[in-house]
Amino acid sequence: MSEGKLTANAEAISQLVDSIHEERSEKQRPHLGPSQLGRTCNRYLWLSFRWAFVPSFNGRMKRLFRRGHREEETIITDLKKIGIDVRGEQTRLSFAPHVSGSIDAVAYAGVPGDMRTPYLLEFKTHSKRSFDELVRVGVKKAKPEHVVQMQCYLQGTKLKGAIYIAVCKDDDRMHCEVVEYDEHVATQYLERAVRIVSADRMPEPISADPTWYQCKFCDAKDLCHSTKLTQEVNCRTCAHSTPTPESKWHCARWDACVPTKHQRTGCDSHVLHPDLVPWPMGESDKEWSAVYVVRGLNVINGEDGYKSSELIANAELCASGAADEWKAKFPGARVVG
Repeated sequence: MSEGKLTANAEAISQLVDSIHEERSEKQRPHLGPSQLGRTCNRYLWLSFRWAFVPSFNGRMKRLFRRGHREEETIITDLKKIGIDVRGEQTRLSFAPHVSGSIDAVAYAGVPGDMRTPYLLEFKTHSKRSFDELVRVGVKKAKPEHVVQMQCYLQGTKLKGAIYIAVCKDDDRMHCEVVEYDEHVATQYLERAVRIVSADRMPEPISADPTWYQCKFCDAKDLCHSTKLTQEVNCRTCAHSTPTPESKWHCARWDACVPTKHQRTGCDSHVLHPDLVPWPMGESDKEWSAVYVVRGLNVINGEDGYKSSELIANAELCASGAADEWKAKFPGARVVG
């Protein structure tokens, strides 16, 4: 061991840990799930289902999500120790085409006061502020989106009640309460989900005002209120693709259903969905391409013109004709910015 001043950069440790989590890409779910259905904006849910935006989370937030997932295992272990028959298989439930989700666990027996009745179990972690409000007013008022999630799962499992178990991340306090099945609520939200996944056109937003409290911190705010232009090129943002009643996605261009892993990258025939661009459509005589009018000039999008990624990078350059000159000089060149 060398003598002298210690030179370890302790601050760099947390930065590096956060960076490895930030670099880890999170794949968007292929379905619309009950955990999302409590959100009040139909447009947000449609854009999410269409993979039209990618939620942005820093490394610290991703570590918090990891802690929440690990807390489930801890709670299940504790419940088993007090004699509750808990099975936490993360069972997947399918409610309708493209609408599904996984439950946390089921207490099949041993719940104090009702030993023989099975209950759905829902686990959540909360900040101190959120937890204090939950204890004060109950889950129905404090976290209505969690109630929607439980109601959908109760309909899917045909159970009569759920036990909501919340843990405060700051001091490890635990709050538990029973939520009874409400068929009307479950049916209402599941029918809404079916309408959203079946819609070819983008629904109206909950507010046209970007400063509205539910829009202010929304992950889709820029797409919805500002640029009006998706940054994502995948099968679900393509005008050729349609969700099917078999929970698949059909591509009209290739007349085939596309597996989920291939949906994430799309193909060179991709045409931006008209609701995911800020430009009006022009007339096109091309079967598999679209024409968008950018600053009064027609731009072909698709296999007969500019690729979707090029329009996203710089639509005005594509419309100006300058990019055509460069492409003629340098075959294979693409607009990247």
